[in-house]
Amino acid sequence: MKVLVLGAGNMGLTYAEGMAASPFLNKRKLMLFDVSAEKLELLEEMGQFDVYDTIDDCVPKADIIFIAVKPYHADELFENIKPFVNPDQIFVSLMAGVTIESIQNGLGINKVVRTMPNLPAKVGKGVTSFTESKEVSRVELLMVRNLLDTTGESIHVEDENFIDKSTGISGSGPAYIFYFMQSMMEAALKMGFSKNDSRVLVSQTFEGAVKLFNESDLSPQTWMDRVASKGGTTQAALDSMEDNNVKELIKEAAYAAFDRATELGQEA
Repeated sequence: MKVLVLGAGNMGLTYAEGMAASPFLNKRKLMLFDVSAEKLELLEEMGQFDVYDTIDDCVPKADIIFIAVKPYHADELFENIKPFVNPDQIFVSLMAGVTIESIQNGLGINKVVRTMPNLPAKVGKGVTSFTESKEVSRVELLMVRNLLDTTGESIHVEDENFIDKSTGISGSGPAYIFYFMQSMMEAALKMGFSKNDSRVLVSQTFEGAVKLFNESDLSPQTWMDRVASKGGTTQAALDSMEDNNVKELIKEAAYAAFDRATELGQEA
């Protein structure tokens, strides 16, 4: 199986590194294409990829092609690679808002898997939602899923609407976490903690809470009930959040990201 990644930006390189270290390539080097001379030089120095700067040298060789360019570069990329694709190739899109139909029409092919990755893939803790066109076989989809899982976990969703919904939860979700962390760190600084101590207090609290959640079957509400006692400090904080409608605001934020993902797809 020969795998090519088009685009060596943050997400493209993240998936390239994960897949290159996996056994699924059968000791073949992953192919990586980019247009930046500076980036290509760095990739060559890394030594773990077959690096390409011309489309016609790499696209015809690949069995599975990951598209990891910015959505606004999609049309230009499609135009450039269309003469070199073939109907047996599987195209896996890491682009937000670009529909399966747009990719099929842009490239004149049928086999497309559309995904929604997220940033924690950079540390092997990502979650990638994915769905496929009807022309992708079960065996082909399993191959793609194995590759996606090299950066964390993947979940198969029934249609593209859930890809857009995943954008509102997992795709944009890390930013919501960072927003909450930033707020807590600012509170710690205001209380007089040093910058380093504020960082440790917040980061360890988040890491510990997630570990507790993952290692049990308890719901977040149950954990909140265990931490909070009537009339206590934690309950005072939770009451403040409830009074300020924080829960509903977070839900609205997730839906705002979902709505925007849908709009991007329609614009494309």
